[in-house]
Amino acid sequence: MMRVLGVIPARYGSTRLPGKPLIDIAGKPMIQRVYERASQARLLDRLLVATDDTRIENVVQGFGGEARMTSPDHPTGTDRLAEVVRDIECEAVVNIQGDEPLIEPTVIDLAAEALLSDASVSMSTLMTKVADEAEAQDSNVTKVVVDGNGLALYFSSLPIPGHRAKTGHGWYKHIGLYVYRRDFLLLFPTLPRTPLEQTEKLEQLRALEHGYRIKVVETEHDSLSVDVPEDVERVVAALREGAA
Repeated sequence: MMRVLGVIPARYGSTRLPGKPLIDIAGKPMIQRVYERASQARLLDRLLVATDDTRIENVVQGFGGEARMTSPDHPTGTDRLAEVVRDIECEAVVNIQGDEPLIEPTVIDLAAEALLSDASVSMSTLMTKVADEAEAQDSNVTKVVVDGNGLALYFSSLPIPGHRAKTGHGWYKHIGLYVYRRDFLLLFPTLPRTPLEQTEKLEQLRALEHGYRIKVVETEHDSLSVDVPEDVERVVAALREGAA
């Protein structure tokens, strides 16, 4: 049986940036840059794009990648992943964000290894140190706190932990790359949405509230996602500086 499947959910519709996966980034569509970077991950046995749009499917197949068409009605990328893996046997599934054209292949391996090496966890993900207090206070940046074994205690848009005492404990930013055990990924969309999930608008809290364990591994690599047109220029600049 295949061990690790990588899936890049790629939806054509985007409120802030329609057609985002096909935006040109220094001569290549963004989805191609994500695919080429992710394919360098050592632990991925197979990589595919899960999409709801034939334009994306055609582009992916055009550069030699594998694409799977999925329902256009999925509310989240996790639901799209679950549809894809129903007929694919594997041990673990990596959800790779389709808007991070500079994704570091080693972080995929880092997150996958965290899951594969700990049979007690259902998911794994990543964190990195918050750059400064401005980033900690930014509600668009999800923060995470973990216990002594690296298991997630909570995720929030607020700066957690609250610094009531000068202990020197820093903040950590959550990086939204997830690895799921296949069986849990198929179960997850059927779990009822939970109060904290709905309050914070963070899907991973559903897993914690239902009692499932999430391993969180620290990395020095931050993510650079493309959400607005200005982000494209940041990525292009990073490419010029030798990020890829």
